[in-house]
Amino acid sequence: MSIILVTGAGGQLGQTFQQLAAHYPQHQWHFPDRSALDITNETACADYFAHYHPDVCFNTAAYTAVDKAETDYATALAVNATAAKNLALLCAQTGCRLVHFSSDYVYAPHLNRPIREDDPTAENGAYAATKLLGDQWVLDALPTAAILRTSWVYSLYGNNFLKTMLRLGREREQISVVFDQIGTPTYTLDLALAALALSEMPTMPGGIYHFSNEGVCSWYDFARAIFKAANLPCQVVPIESKDYPTPASRPAYSVLNKAKIKATLGISIQHWEDALADCLENQLGTRNK
Repeated sequence: MSIILVTGAGGQLGQTFQQLAAHYPQHQWHFPDRSALDITNETACADYFAHYHPDVCFNTAAYTAVDKAETDYATALAVNATAAKNLALLCAQTGCRLVHFSSDYVYAPHLNRPIREDDPTAENGAYAATKLLGDQWVLDALPTAAILRTSWVYSLYGNNFLKTMLRLGREREQISVVFDQIGTPTYTLDLALAALALSEMPTMPGGIYHFSNEGVCSWYDFARAIFKAANLPCQVVPIESKDYPTPASRPAYSVLNKAKIKATLGISIQHWEDALADCLENQLGTRNK
């Protein structure tokens, strides 16, 4: 039995781990919310570790309001970097394994091929800067930590593109979605299972890993697939990013190369369309064949 701590338990990935925990009763799971554990508070973290003695920590907590981060840098820094460092230092002191989740936003723009873990990074706005700093601080404190960089995350929980599209698809006859941002959606259940598999290896290999589902699409393609799978008649109109300006820039191309994690775990990863169908089957109770 392992004692597993999942921070950020109220977020979509944290809630996915709670769903997953029911299938792994051999472990003792802890899902503290912010009131039970403020991971930006070093003393609170130390007290929690001293009381519960976790063997594995999945840090799913993150400040993910990309646009808001541009004017709320201090909070984004506290959650994405300082809190990650606090957990890494405690894991280093106690021998706890740490899996930390990061973002495709940290990479330098203008790559036109799937991004590798060793590709150049860049501070593309406040959100990306704080996530990148968090990654660096984690590995400085605990080189054996595993960092899972992912993209376009969605689930049954929280706020995400899938849930927004399902709502808009029921409310409107037509919506506009950008078609010049290319990447791969990631179903949180597949991401959580990969993270759990990493943590259960006899010797967890540290470093940076990529995980998303397989395949490539635009946000426009993703929206169309959602409406088709959910049998929603809403029409999707393709637009360019310049026609939908946002405070923070988005990666134009963020397809992640996943060869490293597939080789490490000996796994295959399902295509994003199959993952979407699985997610919607859980949510809607039907799958459009």
